[in-house]
Amino acid sequence: MTLREFLSDRLGRIALQLICTGLAALFLLATGTQSGILLVLLLTLLMIFASVNAFDFFQQRARLLELETILEGLDRKYLFVECVPPPKNLYERRLFDLTRRAGRAMTGAVSDAQAQQREYREYVEQWVHEIKTPITAARLICRDLDGETRRKLIAELAQVEAHIERALFYARAENPEQDCLLRQIDLGKVAAQAIENHRSLLIQSGVQVATEELDCTVYTDEKWAVFILGQLLQNAARYRGTAPVITLSAKPLGKQTQLIVHDNGIGIPAHELPRVFDRGFTGSNGRNRGGSTGMGLYLCKKLAGFLELGLEIASEEGKGTTVTLTFPAKENLTKL
Repeated sequence: MTLREFLSDRLGRIALQLICTGLAALFLLATGTQSGILLVLLLTLLMIFASVNAFDFFQQRARLLELETILEGLDRKYLFVECVPPPKNLYERRLFDLTRRAGRAMTGAVSDAQAQQREYREYVEQWVHEIKTPITAARLICRDLDGETRRKLIAELAQVEAHIERALFYARAENPEQDCLLRQIDLGKVAAQAIENHRSLLIQSGVQVATEELDCTVYTDEKWAVFILGQLLQNAARYRGTAPVITLSAKPLGKQTQLIVHDNGIGIPAHELPRVFDRGFTGSNGRNRGGSTGMGLYLCKKLAGFLELGLEIASEEGKGTTVTLTFPAKENLTKL
């Protein structure tokens, strides 16, 4: 609290004090009080008022500094009201009591919301596991169909599985620490698994996948890394150009390792590039080709942040897109 703020807050009270002093002076002057005595009385009143206001200013400033220091020292700042020293007057006591009651109500509401979120996440995970059974049955039924119908149905089922997987990881992304295991894994194995998971889409889209120098290891969560790479493969296949090719290559960068995913697709307009990681953003390509949810790259960015992966994208419209994943060095990981 500054002196200016204090005076602004007390402006009405100070004005009232000055008005009362002026009226008292007029009364004394009308009753014939000598000017010398009147001047002494006025100066005395003004000094008393100034002393009282100065005392209030320093007392309030010291109290606020004390409370701010307590707040800054707390890791869980929502516990501030529970940690403040005893109130010094009735007003503070009532104010802290109201704040404490409001804080408890908020804590209860947050706890209820977290419980509902946890129940929803558990429901989504259970639903994902249950829905795999009819999808597997549908794949078995496809074996009895002719070639073209079978191919189309398998491709559609692959799309369904991709959407289901995205929903599962979206639910898990709210509490990633519960489903993450950072360890040393083979980058080539991650790439092979991601390609295998999306083989039907890649074949149907006529996309060739080339891998270069992936015989290296990185520290990350294998399941999540496969998911992130799978989303990048899906995007490259969806926004493919003529004679589509996706190249996966690794590049050492000191103690870090970069995985570079390059395609020769239609690219991303320059003015849309800063927004591609925004939740729900589909862009002109997504609207023109359809089927885009705007969630794939959003999830990639969110999961990459938790895995401490660098995720950068560069693109030129009509020429292709390059996405770079930078895996951190083991000693730089804070979650190992």
